[in-house]
Amino acid sequence: MAAEHFGRNGYDDTKWADVATVVGIGSTALYHYFESKQHSLYEIMARSVANFQARFDGIVSTHDDFRDAIVAVLVDSFDLTESEVLQLRVVAAEQGLVAVPSKSPREEEARLDARSRMRDLEFAWGIFLARGMEQGAIPKTDPKLLARSVLGLYNSVWHWYRPRGPVSLADVSRFFIARQLTVLGLSPELAARASAEKSAR
Repeated sequence: MAAEHFGRNGYDDTKWADVATVVGIGSTALYHYFESKQHSLYEIMARSVANFQARFDGIVSTHDDFRDAIVAVLVDSFDLTESEVLQLRVVAAEQGLVAVPSKSPREEEARLDARSRMRDLEFAWGIFLARGMEQGAIPKTDPKLLARSVLGLYNSVWHWYRPRGPVSLADVSRFFIARQLTVLGLSPELAARASAEKSAR
């Protein structure tokens, strides 16, 4: 609930009382679960990234061929519910906050968890791309920088995309998957394949 409110209205423009109203409890009662609005933000970030990682790991572990795996991963990354899109909007817009330590122990624990999950996901992508290089599927380069490039392109979508906006998620998916594949040095034909897989689901 709070994630959707942050995603629609912006974290800075959402008041703690607004979150309590959306959840359906009083502001005081909300402190039983979270110490602050920022604490709830860290929990949302950690949960969203953990979900993304679980989906990524599940796909990568079931595909031996890198090209098959990358198509499946990219297609899946845009196969999102409206709630998941709103969570990604929050993560993309506020991820810089995980770099700022908190004085509150509980809040700091949540911040470190969110930051650790973000780093783990980036590391997993680096290992995955290194595998593609070993298979000769993509050109050899720095896998860490390549992972940041692909993820950065993906994250850029959630700074401006809004559910039910003028551009459909299907159109965004086709456009950005093609660009991600280009960044990876893969054939444009794979973009058509990705689009076909998306339509078939």
